[in-house]
Amino acid sequence: MRPVLLPWLLAATLLPLHLHAEQTPDPGDAALLSAHARIDELEQRLATSEQQREELGAELQANAAMLANNGERDSAQLQRLRQENRRLKLQLQKTQAAVPARLISEQQLWFVIGVAATLLGTLLGALLRGNRRTRREWIN
Repeated sequence: MRPVLLPWLLAATLLPLHLHAEQTPDPGDAALLSAHARIDELEQRLATSEQQREELGAELQANAAMLANNGERDSAQLQRLRQENRRLKLQLQKTQAAVPARLISEQQLWFVIGVAATLLGTLLGALLRGNRRTRREWIN
């Protein structure tokens, strides 16, 4: 390639890029307009936030007053329940102290019932046999 054509070729390749490039307005004017729009938007958001904050503050005050009333009522009810709980515990202790201790446990009771049934069966068998004396032989 000839060295004279190289600059022309480079200029021809850069020309479409220059034609497609956007024209930017004066940077100072656009930035100033953008900043004013941004400030207006932020002021509106600030006003909205302030209004919401005031509403939430009023709601918080109302809830705090309601909770204070509920807290006093709950505290009185809690106190009554604690007193009743103490009274019932004392009553339970008195009742348990008044009940006599058992002489035998549940397991010992069943053992005694079994022994009594065995003795009764043996005694009844001896009485039913009577005075009969029979030969005791095996039948072949």
